[in-house]
Amino acid sequence: MYPPEFIKRIESQGYIDAERLISALGEASPVSIRVNPAKWSRAPVNSLPVKWCKTGYYTELRPAFTPVPLYHAGCYYPQEASGMFIEEVFRQVADKGTYLRVLDLCAAPGGKATHLASLIGPGGLLVANEAIKTRTSVLSENISRWGSTNTLVTQNDPSDFSGLTGFFDMILVDAPCSGEGMFRDRVAVKEWSDENALLCSGRQKRILMDVWPALRENGILIYSTCTFNPAENEVNVRWLTNNVEAESVIIDISDFDSIVRIDHQGIAGYGFYPDKVMGEGLFIAVIRKKGRFEVQKKRERIRHNRRSVKEDLKALRDWTVMPDESFIRIGDEVMSMPCGLEDFQYLGQHLRIVRMGTTICRVKNSEYLPVHDLAVSQGVRAGAFGTADLDLKQATAYLRRDELRLPGLQKGWLIVTYKGVNLGFIKNIGHRINNYFPVNRRIRMSIPENAIGTIIKWNE
Repeated sequence: MYPPEFIKRIESQGYIDAERLISALGEASPVSIRVNPAKWSRAPVNSLPVKWCKTGYYTELRPAFTPVPLYHAGCYYPQEASGMFIEEVFRQVADKGTYLRVLDLCAAPGGKATHLASLIGPGGLLVANEAIKTRTSVLSENISRWGSTNTLVTQNDPSDFSGLTGFFDMILVDAPCSGEGMFRDRVAVKEWSDENALLCSGRQKRILMDVWPALRENGILIYSTCTFNPAENEVNVRWLTNNVEAESVIIDISDFDSIVRIDHQGIAGYGFYPDKVMGEGLFIAVIRKKGRFEVQKKRERIRHNRRSVKEDLKALRDWTVMPDESFIRIGDEVMSMPCGLEDFQYLGQHLRIVRMGTTICRVKNSEYLPVHDLAVSQGVRAGAFGTADLDLKQATAYLRRDELRLPGLQKGWLIVTYKGVNLGFIKNIGHRINNYFPVNRRIRMSIPENAIGTIIKWNE
């Protein structure tokens, strides 16, 4: 079932029980989700907690997501449990109570990015980057759905970050890898080769060196892969510390006896193996930047078609809880930046920003038209709009952008909700209701009858 070269190598890795690991890779993957604490506080029925993540749960069944309004509302994210260990790392190494600038360098589709957005809170900045253009739209959708107001989405090669000297306090490099930790998926096995693993190792070195200048002195770099290959894991981390001024950071895993500590020439890494953990394969290591601080280059103010938002402030204050200084108007769009204008402009000099923050409204002929981002944002002001709570059938129709019949509604802009959580905007113009759920996100597929039985049930 598995390449003989792969089996021979893991048999030589003393910290791996090759026989048990191969057996575990033949079993079904555990199913886990992470709940959005800003929108939802319930746990799934008959679930088990993920030990290293306060909002992570193993679910009883593999749930459907397409027909589920709470998923579209950003109440939870289907995420592999091992990857949630980023929360424990963050808890142990992040500077608390400060304005944190965090970069998720390889962020699509958005599991770790939405997790980091929750961890750093509204007072920090997350730059969620994806180098591959076709994947940035999925990343942007997931960031929007999650609703955090602290995130920019960029589409850049790692080398583009080298000019942001000392800007970030923390960088996550969840590096593209040979994927051995995902060998429960036959596609991952089929795509594996020694040559590809060697190629990945070289690419990972380039990525690490490209992004290293962007980390400040004493800043933290978190390096992770979903492979068991030492050449992509601990050997690469040792290579980095041999070539830059850095030190390995020890993570306390005394509460998690299923995680394996890997010691290699003075650096510490942490291995997640499916025969020991309820999750897929993962490697993670934490590095602190040492050495003399590199002085940032002088920031130049950039010109763009930003307009004054003074005339927009009343609508913005009525609709949001975001600070006045965060508002920016570009063309006919008004949005809230997740950082100060100086940082925003500085990032704009070096990066291709594809999602500038939370879009609040569009201005058309002096009329303010609220947009979907605002409805699902954590920055929308409670009570700013009337609401209409939908049942499951109505909510599914809304997500399909079908015609809605909701008698007795007040006229104007309203937010439709499901179980009290915002789904998006409608506008009641009297003789009909206009559905403003985004066209590119609408449910297109037919939903089988038995899919309803796999919708997550929640504890009260």
